[in-house]
Amino acid sequence: MSDAQQPQLAPPERMAPEKTPFWGYNDLLLFIGLAPVCLLAGYALVKLPLSIFHVHPSTEVEEALPEQLLGYLFLFGALGLIFRQIYDRPFWESIGWTRMRMPFGAVVCFGVLTGLVVVVASNLIRLPDTANPMTDLMNTRTAVLLMAIFGTTAAPLCEELAFRGFLQPLLVRSVGAAPGILLAAIPFGLLHYQEYGNSWRHVLIISGAGAAFGVMRQVTGSTKAAALMHASYNALFFLAMLSDRKDLPQTW
Repeated sequence: MSDAQQPQLAPPERMAPEKTPFWGYNDLLLFIGLAPVCLLAGYALVKLPLSIFHVHPSTEVEEALPEQLLGYLFLFGALGLIFRQIYDRPFWESIGWTRMRMPFGAVVCFGVLTGLVVVVASNLIRLPDTANPMTDLMNTRTAVLLMAIFGTTAAPLCEELAFRGFLQPLLVRSVGAAPGILLAAIPFGLLHYQEYGNSWRHVLIISGAGAAFGVMRQVTGSTKAAALMHASYNALFFLAMLSDRKDLPQTW
């Protein structure tokens, strides 16, 4: 058979590039719907044994923190199950928990610097310094210490996984880096609205800090870097609080 008579082979089809991130807004809606269910489950698993055995923690924080921690574990466990069962993907790598493209010390310094900028901005907008659910929780040095441990470990980890690891990449894919970072920072600020006494100025300040964490996530490509920056930011305020509130009664 001559070359002219040989059948022409069709060129191989090019595979469409994979979307990054691979999840979509349906998954986001499912995550939002699961959040109250998981947090309620955490509340029940702590509250019921305490009620049955008539255990009364000495501070409200000793009950609230385990409830929230269990809720977070259920929520991110569910998200990990979605990633594995629907997309056959690992959780940590997918959510951006990867090597930081910035030295550890530099990330910590950016967290502290963000905290100092927030202090200046808070004075400029006259941030209200009144009693609120957050300050009511921290009415003893023990409570402040427990909140400090939680606020520099589990809280920044879980908040960054949700907002900078899961939500921000989806928004950045849809609307671009700068708008996506800002849009992810807004619900992050709103999350703290009630706990700071329904203060919109607190929401504004915390949203600004969230945007800074979002920039770190975008620049380094690492949710781990954003979580470390967030933990350093929180640590600055807890250290200031512990050093400034020596008058608090001790419960240990």
